[in-house]
Amino acid sequence: MEQSSYLVFPSIDPVIFSMGPLSVRWYGLMYLVGFIAAYLLAQKRLSQTSWSREQLSDLLFWSFVGVILGGRIGYVFFYQFGMFLDDPLYLFKIWAGGMSFHGGLLGVLAALFWRAKCMNTTFLRLGDFVAPLVPIGLGAGRIGNFLNAELWGRSTDVPWAVIFPNAGNIPRHPSQLYEFALEGVLLFIILWLYSAKKRPVGAVSGLFLLGYGSFRFIVEYFREPDAHIGLYQMGLSQGQLLCLPMIALGIGLIVRAYTRGKDRVEQ
Repeated sequence: MEQSSYLVFPSIDPVIFSMGPLSVRWYGLMYLVGFIAAYLLAQKRLSQTSWSREQLSDLLFWSFVGVILGGRIGYVFFYQFGMFLDDPLYLFKIWAGGMSFHGGLLGVLAALFWRAKCMNTTFLRLGDFVAPLVPIGLGAGRIGNFLNAELWGRSTDVPWAVIFPNAGNIPRHPSQLYEFALEGVLLFIILWLYSAKKRPVGAVSGLFLLGYGSFRFIVEYFREPDAHIGLYQMGLSQGQLLCLPMIALGIGLIVRAYTRGKDRVEQ
Protein backbone atom coordinates (compact mmCIF):
# COMPACT_ATOMS: atom_id res chain seq x y z
CA MET A 1 0.00 0.00 0.00
CA GLU A 2 1.28 3.46 -0.87
CA GLN A 3 2.43 5.63 2.02
CA SER A 4 -0.02 8.32 0.90
CA SER A 5 -2.85 5.89 1.79
CA TYR A 6 -2.03 6.18 5.48
CA LEU A 7 -3.05 8.94 7.85
CA VAL A 8 -0.21 11.38 8.42
CA PHE A 9 -0.49 12.73 11.94
CA PRO A 10 -1.09 16.51 11.85
CA SER A 11 1.22 18.89 13.63
CA ILE A 12 -0.48 19.54 16.98
CA ASP A 13 1.10 21.88 19.50
CA PRO A 14 1.20 20.09 22.89
CA VAL A 15 0.54 23.48 24.49
CA ILE A 16 -3.09 24.60 24.12
CA PHE A 17 -2.41 28.13 25.30
CA SER A 18 -0.05 30.08 27.55
CA MET A 19 -0.64 32.83 30.08
CA GLY A 20 2.70 34.27 31.03
CA PRO A 21 4.82 31.49 32.58
CA LEU A 22 1.76 29.20 32.79
CA SER A 23 1.21 26.79 29.91
CA VAL A 24 -1.87 24.60 29.57
CA ARG A 25 -1.02 21.34 27.81
CA TRP A 26 -3.25 18.72 26.28
CA TYR A 27 -1.97 16.03 28.61
CA GLY A 28 -2.62 18.16 31.68
CA LEU A 29 -6.11 18.94 30.40
CA MET A 30 -6.81 15.22 30.06
CA TYR A 31 -5.83 14.70 33.70
CA LEU A 32 -8.29 17.44 34.64
CA VAL A 33 -11.03 15.81 32.55
CA GLY A 34 -10.40 12.50 34.31
CA PHE A 35 -10.55 14.10 37.76
CA ILE A 36 -13.78 15.97 37.02
CA ALA A 37 -15.39 12.85 35.53
CA ALA A 38 -14.40 10.82 38.61
CA TYR A 39 -15.89 13.46 40.92
CA LEU A 40 -19.20 13.62 39.03
CA LEU A 41 -19.52 9.84 38.88
CA ALA A 42 -18.67 9.54 42.56
CA GLN A 43 -21.33 12.11 43.43
CA LYS A 44 -23.86 9.99 41.57
CA ARG A 45 -23.11 6.96 43.75
CA LEU A 46 -22.41 8.80 47.01
CA SER A 47 -25.98 8.26 48.25
CA GLN A 48 -25.32 4.50 48.29
CA THR A 49 -22.70 5.02 51.01
CA SER A 50 -22.55 6.54 54.49
CA TRP A 51 -19.81 8.98 53.51
CA SER A 52 -20.09 12.76 53.37
CA ARG A 53 -19.27 15.07 50.46
CA GLU A 54 -16.26 16.33 52.40
CA GLN A 55 -14.95 12.79 52.84
CA LEU A 56 -15.48 12.17 49.14
CA SER A 57 -13.59 15.32 48.18
CA ASP A 58 -10.68 14.36 50.43
CA LEU A 59 -10.67 10.84 49.00
CA LEU A 60 -10.52 12.01 45.40
CA PHE A 61 -7.95 14.72 46.15
CA TRP A 62 -5.51 12.32 47.81
CA SER A 63 -6.15 9.71 45.14
CA PHE A 64 -5.20 12.33 42.53
CA VAL A 65 -2.03 13.12 44.50
CA GLY A 66 -1.30 9.39 44.56
CA VAL A 67 -1.69 9.20 40.78
CA ILE A 68 0.78 12.03 40.19
CA LEU A 69 3.43 11.00 42.71
CA GLY A 70 3.10 7.27 42.11
CA GLY A 71 2.95 7.73 38.34
CA ARG A 72 6.19 9.69 38.30
CA ILE A 73 8.06 7.48 40.76
CA GLY A 74 6.83 4.36 38.97
CA TYR A 75 7.96 5.66 35.57
CA VAL A 76 11.44 6.44 36.85
CA PHE A 77 11.90 3.13 38.69
CA PHE A 78 10.14 0.86 36.18
CA TYR A 79 11.32 2.44 32.93
CA GLN A 80 14.23 4.86 33.58
CA PHE A 81 16.06 3.46 36.57
CA GLY A 82 19.41 3.86 34.82
CA MET A 83 18.83 7.59 34.40
CA PHE A 84 17.88 7.82 38.07
CA LEU A 85 21.14 6.16 39.09
CA ASP A 86 23.08 8.60 36.91
CA ASP A 87 21.09 11.62 38.13
CA PRO A 88 18.85 11.12 41.20
CA LEU A 89 17.33 14.57 40.62
CA TYR A 90 15.77 13.17 37.44
CA LEU A 91 13.01 11.85 39.70
CA PHE A 92 11.83 15.43 40.27
CA LYS A 93 12.11 16.61 36.65
CA ILE A 94 8.40 16.19 35.95
CA TRP A 95 8.59 18.72 33.12
CA ALA A 96 10.81 16.24 31.24
CA GLY A 97 7.77 13.95 30.92
CA GLY A 98 7.16 10.38 31.95
CA MET A 99 4.30 8.80 33.91
CA SER A 100 3.55 5.15 34.59
CA PHE A 101 0.07 3.72 35.08
CA HIS A 102 1.34 0.91 37.28
CA GLY A 103 3.18 3.41 39.47
CA GLY A 104 0.08 5.60 39.59
CA LEU A 105 -1.96 2.57 40.66
CA LEU A 106 0.41 1.92 43.56
CA GLY A 107 0.11 5.58 44.54
CA VAL A 108 -3.69 5.37 44.54
CA LEU A 109 -3.61 2.15 46.58
CA ALA A 110 -1.47 3.89 49.18
CA ALA A 111 -3.93 6.80 49.29
CA LEU A 112 -6.90 4.42 49.62
CA PHE A 113 -5.22 2.52 52.46
CA TRP A 114 -4.72 5.76 54.37
CA ARG A 115 -8.18 7.20 53.63
CA ALA A 116 -9.87 3.91 54.59
CA LYS A 117 -8.50 4.31 58.11
CA CYS A 118 -9.58 7.97 58.21
CA MET A 119 -13.09 7.09 56.96
CA ASN A 120 -13.52 4.12 59.28
CA THR A 121 -14.08 1.68 56.43
CA THR A 122 -12.13 -1.14 54.83
CA PHE A 123 -9.57 -0.86 52.08
CA LEU A 124 -11.51 -3.16 49.73
CA ARG A 125 -14.83 -1.36 50.23
CA LEU A 126 -13.14 1.89 49.31
CA GLY A 127 -11.45 0.20 46.37
CA ASP A 128 -14.79 -1.10 45.10
CA PHE A 129 -16.18 2.44 45.20
CA VAL A 130 -13.22 4.03 43.41
CA ALA A 131 -12.55 1.36 40.75
CA PRO A 132 -15.46 2.29 38.39
CA LEU A 133 -14.36 5.95 38.49
CA VAL A 134 -10.89 5.27 37.09
CA PRO A 135 -11.39 4.19 33.43
CA ILE A 136 -12.65 7.58 32.22
CA GLY A 137 -9.39 9.15 33.39
CA LEU A 138 -7.40 6.34 31.79
CA GLY A 139 -9.19 6.88 28.49
CA ALA A 140 -8.66 10.63 28.66
CA GLY A 141 -4.97 10.07 29.32
CA ARG A 142 -4.65 7.92 26.20
CA ILE A 143 -6.27 10.65 24.13
CA GLY A 144 -3.62 12.96 25.58
CA ASN A 145 -0.92 10.51 24.48
CA PHE A 146 -2.40 10.47 20.97
CA LEU A 147 -2.58 14.27 20.74
CA ASN A 148 1.03 14.45 21.93
CA ALA A 149 1.99 11.88 19.24
CA GLU A 150 3.73 9.74 21.86
CA LEU A 151 3.67 6.09 22.91
CA TRP A 152 2.81 5.07 19.35
CA GLY A 153 2.26 1.54 18.12
CA ARG A 154 4.35 -0.97 16.20
CA SER A 155 4.76 -0.77 12.43
CA THR A 156 1.85 -2.14 10.42
CA ASP A 157 0.13 -2.02 7.04
CA VAL A 158 -3.47 -1.88 8.32
CA PRO A 159 -5.60 0.75 6.50
CA TRP A 160 -5.96 2.88 9.65
CA ALA A 161 -2.20 3.06 10.31
CA VAL A 162 -0.84 6.46 11.30
CA ILE A 163 2.52 8.03 10.44
CA PHE A 164 3.57 9.82 13.63
CA PRO A 165 6.20 12.58 13.70
CA ASN A 166 9.50 11.46 15.23
CA ALA A 167 8.53 7.81 14.68
CA GLY A 168 10.69 7.07 11.67
CA ASN A 169 8.16 7.98 8.99
CA ILE A 170 6.73 4.45 9.36
CA PRO A 171 2.99 3.61 9.40
CA ARG A 172 2.11 2.45 12.90
CA HIS A 173 -0.80 1.18 14.94
CA PRO A 174 -2.56 4.06 16.76
CA SER A 175 -2.23 1.99 19.92
CA GLN A 176 -3.16 4.97 22.08
CA LEU A 177 -6.66 4.79 20.59
CA TYR A 178 -6.81 1.04 21.15
CA GLU A 179 -6.08 1.68 24.81
CA PHE A 180 -8.66 4.47 24.91
CA ALA A 181 -11.30 2.07 23.57
CA LEU A 182 -10.41 -0.90 25.81
CA GLU A 183 -8.97 0.55 29.02
CA GLY A 184 -11.18 3.63 28.92
CA VAL A 185 -14.57 3.07 27.27
CA LEU A 186 -15.08 -0.70 27.48
CA LEU A 187 -13.61 -1.10 30.97
CA PHE A 188 -15.79 1.76 32.24
CA ILE A 189 -18.95 0.18 30.82
CA ILE A 190 -18.11 -3.21 32.34
CA LEU A 191 -17.28 -1.83 35.79
CA TRP A 192 -20.12 0.68 35.94
CA LEU A 193 -22.76 -1.90 35.05
CA TYR A 194 -21.22 -4.59 37.24
CA SER A 195 -20.96 -2.31 40.28
CA ALA A 196 -24.55 -1.05 39.87
CA LYS A 197 -25.75 -4.19 41.69
CA LYS A 198 -24.84 -5.61 45.07
CA ARG A 199 -21.51 -7.48 44.85
CA PRO A 200 -19.26 -9.23 47.37
CA VAL A 201 -16.65 -6.90 48.83
CA GLY A 202 -13.51 -6.93 46.70
CA ALA A 203 -15.20 -8.22 43.55
CA VAL A 204 -15.32 -4.82 41.80
CA SER A 205 -11.70 -4.10 42.70
CA GLY A 206 -10.72 -7.53 41.42
CA LEU A 207 -12.61 -7.03 38.17
CA PHE A 208 -10.83 -3.72 37.63
CA LEU A 209 -7.39 -5.30 38.09
CA LEU A 210 -8.29 -8.26 35.89
CA GLY A 211 -9.92 -6.09 33.21
CA TYR A 212 -7.20 -3.46 32.98
CA GLY A 213 -4.40 -5.98 33.22
CA SER A 214 -5.90 -8.12 30.45
CA PHE A 215 -6.69 -5.22 28.11
CA ARG A 216 -3.27 -3.63 28.60
CA PHE A 217 -1.56 -6.98 28.08
CA ILE A 218 -3.35 -7.38 24.74
CA VAL A 219 -2.67 -3.84 23.51
CA GLU A 220 1.03 -4.16 24.34
CA TYR A 221 1.31 -6.52 21.34
CA PHE A 222 0.44 -3.52 19.15
CA ARG A 223 2.41 -0.88 21.08
CA GLU A 224 6.05 -0.13 20.34
CA PRO A 225 8.23 -1.36 23.23
CA ASP A 226 10.44 1.14 24.99
CA ALA A 227 13.58 1.42 22.89
CA HIS A 228 15.98 1.22 25.85
CA ILE A 229 14.22 -1.85 27.29
CA GLY A 230 12.94 -3.80 24.30
CA LEU A 231 11.29 -7.18 24.80
CA TYR A 232 11.98 -9.88 27.37
CA GLN A 233 11.64 -13.64 27.10
CA MET A 234 8.71 -14.93 25.00
CA GLY A 235 8.46 -11.49 23.40
CA LEU A 236 6.88 -9.83 26.43
CA SER A 237 7.25 -6.10 27.08
CA GLN A 238 7.86 -4.34 30.38
CA GLY A 239 4.21 -3.27 30.43
CA GLN A 240 3.05 -6.88 30.01
CA LEU A 241 5.26 -8.11 32.82
CA LEU A 242 3.81 -5.44 35.10
CA CYS A 243 0.28 -6.53 34.10
CA LEU A 244 0.78 -10.17 35.10
CA PRO A 245 0.66 -9.48 38.88
CA MET A 246 -2.44 -7.32 38.31
CA ILE A 247 -4.23 -10.13 36.50
CA ALA A 248 -3.28 -12.68 39.16
CA LEU A 249 -4.32 -10.39 42.01
CA GLY A 250 -7.58 -9.53 40.25
CA ILE A 251 -8.49 -13.19 39.87
CA GLY A 252 -7.52 -13.81 43.50
CA LEU A 253 -9.73 -10.98 44.76
CA ILE A 254 -12.72 -12.15 42.73
CA VAL A 255 -12.36 -15.73 43.97
CA ARG A 256 -11.94 -14.49 47.55
CA ALA A 257 -14.97 -12.21 47.23
CA TYR A 258 -17.33 -14.92 46.05
CA THR A 259 -15.89 -17.50 48.44
CA ARG A 260 -16.69 -15.12 51.29
CA GLY A 261 -20.05 -14.09 49.86
CA LYS A 262 -21.53 -13.13 53.21
CA ASP A 263 -19.31 -10.02 53.20
CA ARG A 264 -21.47 -7.76 51.06
CA VAL A 265 -21.10 -4.24 49.74
CA GLU A 266 -23.19 -1.70 51.62
CA GLN A 267 -26.13 -0.37 49.65
